[in-house]
Amino acid sequence: MEFEFPDRDRLEAANDADVADLPRAYRVSRTRDHPTVPDVTEASIDAVTDIPELDDLEPGSTVGITAGSRGIEVLPEVLEATVAELQSRGLEPFVFPAMGSHGGATPEGQRETLATLGITSERLGCEIRSSLAVEQVGTDSTDRPVYAAEDALEADAVLLVNRVKLHTDFEGDVESGLCKMAVVGLGKQRGADNMHNAALERGFHEVIPEWAGILIEETPIIGGVGIIENAAEQAAEIHGVSAADLLVEEPRLLERSKEFFPELPVDDLDLLVVDAMGKEISGTGLDTNVIGRVRFHNQAEVDEPSITRIYVRSLTPASHGNALGMGLADLVHQDLASTVDFEDTYVNIVTSGEPNRAKLPFVVPSDATAFVLSASMTGVAGAGDLRIARIENTMEPGELWVSEPVAEELADRDDVQIHGDEPWQFDEHGELAMSWE
Repeated sequence: MEFEFPDRDRLEAANDADVADLPRAYRVSRTRDHPTVPDVTEASIDAVTDIPELDDLEPGSTVGITAGSRGIEVLPEVLEATVAELQSRGLEPFVFPAMGSHGGATPEGQRETLATLGITSERLGCEIRSSLAVEQVGTDSTDRPVYAAEDALEADAVLLVNRVKLHTDFEGDVESGLCKMAVVGLGKQRGADNMHNAALERGFHEVIPEWAGILIEETPIIGGVGIIENAAEQAAEIHGVSAADLLVEEPRLLERSKEFFPELPVDDLDLLVVDAMGKEISGTGLDTNVIGRVRFHNQAEVDEPSITRIYVRSLTPASHGNALGMGLADLVHQDLASTVDFEDTYVNIVTSGEPNRAKLPFVVPSDATAFVLSASMTGVAGAGDLRIARIENTMEPGELWVSEPVAEELADRDDVQIHGDEPWQFDEHGELAMSWE
């Protein structure tokens, strides 16, 4: 999409501040204990072994395995190990995209999304079946239809695979995990759209567990493999869960995941700079639990962290132009705005049901412009007082550049290291020129 932007000098001239007025920048990192699965393949096989329903399948039975659109570091390896283990039992596994409306809600787009994540039939050694076809398998307590993918219904068994973690839209006993994979993933675009509409009426915390129960009863779901990540987005634990125990065990896995959740080491900022947002980083592009903004229908906002302005510099290539979540920011770089595919973004928004998250924020022509304008948009007495933090993305909020007022606050923390300081560096085009190395 073509945009015309005001001249950078003219826009910055509307503000009394200059980049020379910014406080010094400090490179800091937060250290945390990161329990890590030593052997992902072995842990995945153990998880599959913990699902007793698999033992009841006859040789030659087909097993559909879900694959979502999130950037889960170990997902390709988990799927590869799961496929190999099922094949060793004489079963015939296949993988199918389970991602609602992502990938533009087309079979080709969803297959491409998986390929971007390193999930291909060549790597997995099995077929990838991509279709948006669904059938109604039941109705909920309010007579809304519940859908499941035809690919899943045609299989002899379905194995859910997903990360278990806090959701970006709501709080509940089950949030982002195996139950949501059943409801949204198996439901494809039609089921996801219908579920989100139901959730707008009753709340996700009610709808997802109820619909997951219906799908477990009415489809060949036999269990799931749940991945819990540490704060470094590495696999901390991998669990196999029987379908019969799913609604009891997943809340326990969610509580366990909260112990490892990555978060900013600071709760009060004038400006948060995020280098990249994207669908493989979070379903909302920016993890709402990290930035402290929800902006979803009927959901309460959180108290911490408190961030006055958020500026996002780019959209990841893996998002394929889907910029859902840009409405959570206050400012975005013109390069991000120029790469937005509004059709894909709006399809995702229609499915999720919250248009606020697709609103185009204030577009700036350079990083320097965003920094300078923030002095007029945050209520600080002067640019030198700005409490700034810069992160690469919301998956990695423990590595930061921060301004001097924030560095002074963090200096006495045992879990934070300060590696050095320098002025905020911008190139001749006004773009940040500060390495993460």
